[in-house]
Amino acid sequence: MKNLDWIKTAIIFSSIVIAGFFIGNMHKTGKKYDRYVQVKGLSEREVNADLAVWPINITLAGNDLDILKRDIETQNTEVYNFFIDQGFDKDDLTKGTTNISDVRANLYNPNFQNAEFRYIAKSEFTVRTKDIDKLQNALSESLKLISKGILLGSKNEWRPIEYIFTGLSQLKPSMIEEATKNAREVAEKFARDSDSQVGKIRVARQGLFTINDRDQNTPQIKLVRVVSTIDFQLED
Repeated sequence: MKNLDWIKTAIIFSSIVIAGFFIGNMHKTGKKYDRYVQVKGLSEREVNADLAVWPINITLAGNDLDILKRDIETQNTEVYNFFIDQGFDKDDLTKGTTNISDVRANLYNPNFQNAEFRYIAKSEFTVRTKDIDKLQNALSESLKLISKGILLGSKNEWRPIEYIFTGLSQLKPSMIEEATKNAREVAEKFARDSDSQVGKIRVARQGLFTINDRDQNTPQIKLVRVVSTIDFQLED
């Protein structure tokens, strides 16, 4: 019986020692895992827009509905033919609706009762193309329409033409790779200052991709940017 009690005691003691070893080792490993550095990696690309949209408004005023209707249809045809002559395809051009309003029927603005022109006609026209150079040339040549009494307006006066970059999916892999390399370089600088080495990635958080104009004067040139936040393990 005494031998059995001794064996039980030895087993319990051994279990306590082994448990203590594993607990201590887990604590040591946990502390080691807590040694990391969090850094941000940047990647930027300057790219040309590959799609342009020009929403155009044609506006005329008059007092005779029949004459106004004929004039706005004539100008729509002139504008359409202008872009065809500039080399655009029919698929690049979209004719929108034409609205004619009676300004004297506006009950909320009595000043319109004395307006010189009773009717205002607005016609919509949209140019959508991937040929940016052709569109910019057409924008310059559109001044010729003034000699025909045609004034082209835009729905967005502060930005007449919208320039868009659609190739983000092709850039993403290389930009993420570059941002990761940039983050590792920053982490290695921290590691050198603390007499450590950079280990594996602990946690990686990919930032949002942003596409902005390079500047206000060249909206057709875009700046694509992404910032990734990465935690690197530090090792002795």
